[in-house]
Amino acid sequence: MAGVRQFDEQQAYAAALDVFWTKGFRATSMLDLATATGVQRGSLYHAYGGKEQLFLRLFDQFANDFLARVAEALTPSDPREALLRFFDCCIASITTGSPSRGCLSTRTAVEADPGAVEDAVRKLLDDLEELVFEALSAAGLTVERREAARLVVAHTRALAVLERVYGDPARLRETAATLVSALVR
Repeated sequence: MAGVRQFDEQQAYAAALDVFWTKGFRATSMLDLATATGVQRGSLYHAYGGKEQLFLRLFDQFANDFLARVAEALTPSDPREALLRFFDCCIASITTGSPSRGCLSTRTAVEADPGAVEDAVRKLLDDLEELVFEALSAAGLTVERREAARLVVAHTRALAVLERVYGDPARLRETAATLVSALVR
């Protein structure tokens, strides 16, 4: 039937996201995506446009899912507990898989050219900062609330790099806990 997708879109999304996450935006080809999804290249082009359009759709869905998990992690009113849960959520995200896939947004930020892909990563980081900012109360912080939120988000990028180098979730948690101790009295 013309106009009706002949594939499971959620399965295709998951497979395509995994390819982008594993190989990176630049190294991923439409052939890689077609192979992983089991959907012919022409059908992918017809359904989503090019590689960038498909990536942006996938990244938007990834960002929304990730931000929902982060918002949940930040619900405790105690800033120390909220930040520790936040970092646990981030560390879980970057250590998923065997071997771990790392951080999709950091990997993408490093290789993205200026444009829509870079803008999508910037939006995710801005939204992440805003969630952290809203979750923190000024009471008990050693720095101004906005600066604490920016420092926390910057630290997530550092954790992503440390994960690639050391591959040790316990070390990442210890590093995050040290930052939390420095930020919260």
